[in-house]
Amino acid sequence: MYSKRYAKSTIEAYLFWIAAYIRFNNMQHPSSMGDTQVELYLNHLVNSQNVAQGTQAQALNALSFLYKEIIKSPLSLSLDFVKSERPRKLPVVLTQTEVSALFKHCITKHYLACALLYGSGMRLMEVLRLRTQDIDFDYNCVRIWDGKGGKNRVVTLAGELIPQIRTQIQLVDNYLQLDLNNPLFCGVYMPHLLRKKYPNHNKQLGWQYLFPSYKLSIDPESKQLRRHHIDEKQLQRAVKKAAFNAHINKHVTPHTLRHSFATHLLQSGADIRTVQTQLGHSDVRTTQIYTHVLQQGANGVISPFSRL
Repeated sequence: MYSKRYAKSTIEAYLFWIAAYIRFNNMQHPSSMGDTQVELYLNHLVNSQNVAQGTQAQALNALSFLYKEIIKSPLSLSLDFVKSERPRKLPVVLTQTEVSALFKHCITKHYLACALLYGSGMRLMEVLRLRTQDIDFDYNCVRIWDGKGGKNRVVTLAGELIPQIRTQIQLVDNYLQLDLNNPLFCGVYMPHLLRKKYPNHNKQLGWQYLFPSYKLSIDPESKQLRRHHIDEKQLQRAVKKAAFNAHINKHVTPHTLRHSFATHLLQSGADIRTVQTQLGHSDVRTTQIYTHVLQQGANGVISPFSRL
């Protein structure tokens, strides 16, 4: 999976489902099983565990990868299993007052990353994978490369965050100067084709992560010493703790800030297509879920009765 450039989180998820599938079938080797056992397992996920559509789809993708790439015996394209009909949950959204309260209790160390989650509507890993050169100060925007689904896009950047971002880049530069004095340092991780095209760019400031880890670590793919970005769990804990200290009685995660960004954009009058582009959704129907959250009725429509 590493050789096929799968994300670390995807690899972990696929390994989880493959292991669960093997345990479900009493530790039989996957090569001795096939379509029938996969169908039974996918039925089990719906009938016994009541998983959502996305969860069942991820399990199917993991098993499809296993049989196609490892076992070399692809699954049938006409698998017959019960598809999950569990309705999609409405996203948890904070009010602007709650967002302000959360940021007042967010520790300085993680304030900027959290501010980008809400201010630009990025996903958690999109923020953590930002390189210093992805910030465009001239046009107040952030360039996101190889986001979910391998898509690139440009999102807005709050001008109020620019001074903090410049300070953060200076911190990254300080780390880089220390690393360059370490003879074992092999530069930052570079995407596969770019590492060949630009072999010396991995030690340039522009390619360093905007939110670097405080210590060097071994790259699991190349086994070389690098400085990676901070772990996503740090930001998850920071958001959860800030919400607790702000006395926000909602289930708040980093993704909640992205949901809030989309909802507040719609409330301020932005059209659905603009919000779709900012979020990087392929289908506008995915974006339309935020219209159901607004306190203006279905699809954000104000009842004519209210205008009497």
